[in-house]
Amino acid sequence: MRQLHEPDKSDIEIELQGLRDILNVARAVISSLDLDAVLQTILRNAMDLLQTPAGSIVLYDEPLCQMTLCAHAGLSPRFTARSRWRVKVGGLTHRILAEGKPFIVEDTATAPLFNNPLGLVEGIRSLVAVPLKIQEKTVGVLYLDDFAPRTFPAERLRLLPILASFAAMSIDNARLHEQMHALACTDGLTGLYNQRQFKLMIKDELGRAARHQKPLSLVMFDIDDFKKFNDTYGHPNGDKVLEAVAEILRESVREYDLTFRYGGEEFIVILPEADLEMALVAAERARRAIEVESARCLQGIVARGVTVSVGVATYPRDAGDAEGLFKTVDDLLYRAKALGKNIIHHL
Repeated sequence: MRQLHEPDKSDIEIELQGLRDILNVARAVISSLDLDAVLQTILRNAMDLLQTPAGSIVLYDEPLCQMTLCAHAGLSPRFTARSRWRVKVGGLTHRILAEGKPFIVEDTATAPLFNNPLGLVEGIRSLVAVPLKIQEKTVGVLYLDDFAPRTFPAERLRLLPILASFAAMSIDNARLHEQMHALACTDGLTGLYNQRQFKLMIKDELGRAARHQKPLSLVMFDIDDFKKFNDTYGHPNGDKVLEAVAEILRESVREYDLTFRYGGEEFIVILPEADLEMALVAAERARRAIEVESARCLQGIVARGVTVSVGVATYPRDAGDAEGLFKTVDDLLYRAKALGKNIIHHL
């Protein structure tokens, strides 16, 4: 009588471990909405599943046709320094996205489609690339890399699409949560933080300044004669002014300064660790940039750019708490408008 083949114990253990890895990713779908944490969980479990020493996850922006490296492990700083790239028609990434199924390279030295110079310098000799898809929507690609040629176990490869499905759902959920959070704390027109977020963040920043005995400054801007501009040129052009001023402020301040659209035509910037002298320099740089650069943004609409009146107040010099500091800078702003506009006023 012919005996039925019993599964090898090691095969069962491999499959059980693979199912555990998938379960871990499934837990991530329902337990975390933090995108970075979700990506790290997915990558760690995928690397465990295929037993690879390196890997990465890149997210796909379809309108821009752009990939962004968002998680990685086991790869050198030189390799991961390139964090964004466009998808080239005919390239490996384009083929992976188009085919929508795992792409396996057992030896990069002999694979005709693998022509990534950075990958070759990194020493990647084998890899599996898995599209992360929800129905017809591709959210990214999971790369699992090894530094030696190898054949990947078929029983583990069979589990990979299941893991990838859970991963795609988890990433999509986390991205949606990020977008909803951004909508709650940012201004829809300019993309700057909104008034609600200012009231939360000024308390945190002042608390940090107090603990470290550092100054902190507020700079508040109000677009001069904005109502008259809207009445003359229309609200769509008024929106262009607001967008232009927001972008100029973003470019004018330091990377770690915090910029808000406070409401209407008012903007405010928190400058951590900035005393009055530093804040006045920043305020003048922004005031001048708005006057000059807004003219370019509004070319063909008006002959000149818009101007702003500015108030500057500093903790602890001018006030000792958030409410007092805001009242001071608000009063100084309106004093600047009363003194003739397009100027900076401080105590």
